[in-house]
This record gives sequence, C-alpha cells and structure tokens, in this order.
Amino acid sequence: MTDAEHSGAGAGAFGAAAGHPAGARLHAARLGLWLIAGVLAVRQVAAVLTTPPGQRLTDLETWAGPEGVLHVKGSLYDSTRFTGTPFSGLVLKPLTKAAEDALGWGWIFGTLLLVVALGLIAARALPHPVGRRTSLLAAPVAISLLMVSLPVRNALWLGQTSIIPVLLVLLGCFVVRGQRTTGALIGVAAAIQPTMLLFAPLLWFTDRRKAAASTGAVFAACTALAWAALPHDSYTYWVHHMAGAGLGGRADALANQSLHGALLRLGLTGPLEISLFLALGTVIAVLGVRRAVRYARDGQLLLAVALTGCAAIAVSPTTWQHQLLWMLLAVVGRVGRRACDRYVWPVAVVLVTALPAKMLLPNTAVVYPLRDNVVLLAALAAATAVPFLSRTSEHYQRPVPAQYADEVPARWKRVPLVPFLRRVLTRPNLLLELLLIRVTYAAYAQVRLVARGDRATAEAHGHQIHSVEHALHLDIEHRVNHTVVGLPGLSHFLSFYYETFHFVVPLTILAVLYARRPADYRWARAALGFATLLGLLGFWLYPLAPPRLMPGFGFVDTVHGVQDLAKPDYGAMTAVTNQYAAMPSLHFGWSLWCGIVIAVVARRWWMKVLGLLHPLFTVCAIVATANHWVLDAVGGAVVVGTGFGLTHLLQGPRGRTVTAASEIGSEAAVPKDRAPR
Repeated sequence: MTDAEHSGAGAGAFGAAAGHPAGARLHAARLGLWLIAGVLAVRQVAAVLTTPPGQRLTDLETWAGPEGVLHVKGSLYDSTRFTGTPFSGLVLKPLTKAAEDALGWGWIFGTLLLVVALGLIAARALPHPVGRRTSLLAAPVAISLLMVSLPVRNALWLGQTSIIPVLLVLLGCFVVRGQRTTGALIGVAAAIQPTMLLFAPLLWFTDRRKAAASTGAVFAACTALAWAALPHDSYTYWVHHMAGAGLGGRADALANQSLHGALLRLGLTGPLEISLFLALGTVIAVLGVRRAVRYARDGQLLLAVALTGCAAIAVSPTTWQHQLLWMLLAVVGRVGRRACDRYVWPVAVVLVTALPAKMLLPNTAVVYPLRDNVVLLAALAAATAVPFLSRTSEHYQRPVPAQYADEVPARWKRVPLVPFLRRVLTRPNLLLELLLIRVTYAAYAQVRLVARGDRATAEAHGHQIHSVEHALHLDIEHRVNHTVVGLPGLSHFLSFYYETFHFVVPLTILAVLYARRPADYRWARAALGFATLLGLLGFWLYPLAPPRLMPGFGFVDTVHGVQDLAKPDYGAMTAVTNQYAAMPSLHFGWSLWCGIVIAVVARRWWMKVLGLLHPLFTVCAIVATANHWVLDAVGGAVVVGTGFGLTHLLQGPRGRTVTAASEIGSEAAVPKDRAPR
C-alpha cells in the first residue's frame, strides 16, 4: 500500500475538480445536497435536545454524571456500566467535570463536528479515478448518510465516544503525513478500542512497516500507562473480562452484533462457544485483512480500511450499535458488471445501517437467526465474500449499460416529464427489487399504523360516508352483509378471498412480469407504488371506520369474528393494526391494478376476462365482509387511476414496440460486444 497522500485517496482530484467551473445543474444539486445534510444534522440535534434530560445522553450520564462511574473512587468496572478500556477511563477521569458540565449542547455539537469531519475525510478518500460530479457531491452525500445511520444516531443519543476511534484511523490513513504519525493515531485508537489492532497487519503487509510498528508501540505504551495508574481495573478488563467481554449489556442481546453475541444467541455457551469464537474469529480476521491488503494495493485504500473495520466488528467480543460505522464506509466498494447491479451493494449497506432489522426481514420465526444478526452478516460478507471489483476491471468505470426501448410518441408535448425514466428493457436486479419491496412494504405498514385517527373522528367520517351513500342510493352494505352471513359457504369463500388474494395475486403478477416482461414490470411496479403512496395519504387525511366497526349499525364481521364495540380498542385487532385505514380501499385498488395489468399485457381474451374478474370478486368480498364501504372502492379506483396517470406523465406512454421489445430477456438485450463474459 502506498502512502495515503499518493494512494487512491482522491484528495488531489477532489480539490482539482472543485476548482473548475461547474454547470448550473451540478451546482444546484450540490447546494441541495448540502441543504439536506444540514437539515438532517439539525433534525438529529433537535431530537436529542428536545428529549427530557433523564432520557438523553444516558451513557455519558452513566460515566460522567453526578453518580457516574468516573466519580466513584473504587473500580471503574464495579457496576459493569463502564465498557471502555482502562486507558479510556484514565483519559476521561480528568475531564469528568468538563464532561458533566457539557451534558447537553457542548457534547452534542462536539459529536456533530466529529461526524462532519468523518464525512469530509471519507469523501476525500475516494479512489481514483473520481469524476467531477462525484468529487463535488461526495462530501454532502457522505455526511447525509452518516446522519441517518443508526450508529451516528445512537452515538448522539447516548453520548458515546465510538466515533473517535474511527476518526483516528481515518486521520492516520488519509490526512497526516509520516508513517510514525499514522501509527501513533491508530495506536491510540486501539488503546480506546482494542480491535483496532487489526489495522497493524494491514499496514505491515502493505509495506508500511514503520506505521505498523508505531501502532503496536503506542498501543502498548498507552495500555502500560493505564496498567501502572489503574492496575486493578486493568486486570479486571484484560484478564477477568477478556478484553471487555461481559461488560455493559448482556452479551447475547440483539444489540451485540459480534460473532460472540451471535454464537450465544444460537444457544452455545461455555468452553465450546469460546473455542468456536476464537477459531472463527481468527479465520475472519485473516480473510478480512488479506482481502483488505489486496484492495489497498489496488488503490482502494478507503475500501481496505472499511473491510478491516468490518472484520473488527465480527471479532470483537462486544460490538454495540454505535460501533458499527465501519459497515457504512464499505459502501464505497463497487460490485456488479451490469449497470442494474451496481446499486445493490450500496443500497443494502445503507438499509442495514439506517433501518431496524425488523424492517429488512419479515416477522417470521424461520428468519429470526438472519434478522437478529443482519448487521453482523453484512459485515462478514463485506470482510470475506463480497466480490468488489478491482480498478483494473473493464467494468469498474463502465458497467454494462441498461438497454432502453425506442421512445413512443406521446399525445402531449412535455410527456414524459422525466426523460431519464425511459423504458428499460433489461431485467432489474432481483435482490435489489426484493430489498426495496420488503422495505417499502414495512414502511407502508408502519405509516398505515401511525396514520390512524382517533375513534370519534373515524366514526364521524363513517357516518358521513353512510349519509353520502344513502343520498346516492349506494348504501347496500348492510343488505349484502346479512345476505352473505345467511349463506355460510359463500361467507367462508369471500372471507378467504379477502384475506388471501390481496397479496398473492399482485405478487404473482409482479413475479411473472419480472421473468417474462421486464419493461412492463417496471411500468406496472411504478403505477402500483404511486397508488399505494396516494392510499397512505388518504389514510392520513381521512381516517375512516369501516362498517364492521360502526356501533349501532348491526354489521357482522365475517373475517375477524365478533368484536366488542363497547371496548375502546375494539378488540385485539385494533390494538396492533390501523383499523381506520378504510378510505381508499387498497384491497380493491390493488385488485383493480391487477385487472388492468392483466387486461393490458395478456395476449388471450380469456386471460383478460379472468384478470378483470379479480376486482369484481374483491369488491364483493370487501362489501360482504363489512370491511369497506362502497365509496372506499371508488377511492381505491381513483388512486389506481391516478397511479397509472402519473406513470404515464413521468415515463411516457407504454406502446406496442415497448411490449414487443421487452420480451427479449435481459441478457439477450445486451449487445454481444458488451455482454458480460
């Protein structure tokens, strides 16, 4: 590995690019991104400062508050609340009074400045060649990603110092000059967080042996100093707790995203778990450092540093959420030969570091081992398995481009409004699609739950809808509901149809289109997304009680069973879901979307008829089971029609040439001279 100032750090390229005049759009984009970064920073600071003092900066309070461990004359580890090294305690003790006085603005803004410095250094460390647009936009994008990440949010919220070791390593690798200075900074980082010693072999095997030796020497000196000043605490930390294992929260808690925590969650304990942890940890460390050395020699020093940090996440006895910043830095690696594959890894990294695991994987017992260890698995994948491209690869700068259909003339001159959203013929990446569908649905479910109104408002809106239907002679729900209740076979069929086909049919259609008609898949997916967003807006603005939850109307809930409407929560279902999300009816809206897509895409007339029967059966089911009013179905039709309209305006018309061309498979659509080999 060459010196940082001569590596792929990109500092020179960044400065050169910034000096050239840029176009108006690029400057506007850069200004907008800096504005977003500023808004996110203000939002995070405001979220902490507006929290009652007893609920914010709790870790800092534990250390430096009036009853904090740094005030106690005994051992730092008597209560196991202090999780830092003895050297950390030795450094913090003289600062206890200042830290106690700064349990607010000073500490929060100091942490914020560290995050900004981290983002600026990471942006300057991008490997060559760096395009002009990338060099101008990298800094605000990096800071924005850091601000939304769970590690930074937790560090701000808890008052943690976990950003400091990461910043010291980046300063040593990309800012300071001289190998001994580099090693000294990384050695101090290791004295604060011992797993940073993994950077010593990275330095050694990339021909920076003076820096590696300096790292070991400074770490040993800091640890020896702490041992001389705090011998009992040093013995407790290094020997009794084996470098901090067991300090803080339970080691098998979900927050501990280390290999040690994962093995404990799998039920392994005692000598077997310790032996397996040491063996696997050694393998991971060797593989991670070996890959990091390869990418450092390739000129991707930032990626090499990130991979070493990801290996440190796995081999640390305890890795809490605020210590996972290395995972976010791994976003700089490039994966995939095709353009449609290029976004999978960065999107996955951002989602893993910014969202709770329950939003990434469904609440199903079979996936609990994956969900409980999702960050650890991502770090392991980055350190040992993800096939990052080298800079010598022909696809590093120029991935195989997406293939676009010929433009279809539109009736209106300005359609499409967003020309770059043209019809893509190549099939999108399946993993990326599954990730986005899962996260989108989790966000949809969460917003749907949050958007619920109060009982009185929902019932008042129910009376409004009933009055309008009565005036229009559409109030048929009660008669239909009681007629179906008198026919048990029909009632069971419609209840089953209501519960099952709502998800099965749309997912099946999307799967078939993805496999057979990629261009139509994108068209249909966009329309469904717009319709769902509009539906969420309706739930938010107009909470509406469905017929089955209207006291005094006498409806029978054939799906959920009898509910006691005298209880404020209407039974268990209302306690866990938004029962007031009736207008518009996405049950009918999604079924109508299915019918339209099948009618447009299917070739045979009987397929079109079957497709149009689905919304007919669905409207019968939602009315007969007393889950929706008739006007809810009208609202569902409106949002679906609007969704298709917005898709047409933004992407342009869907024409026969697009449909015919889309039947070509994704690989067949790539020219032979550009097809991946």
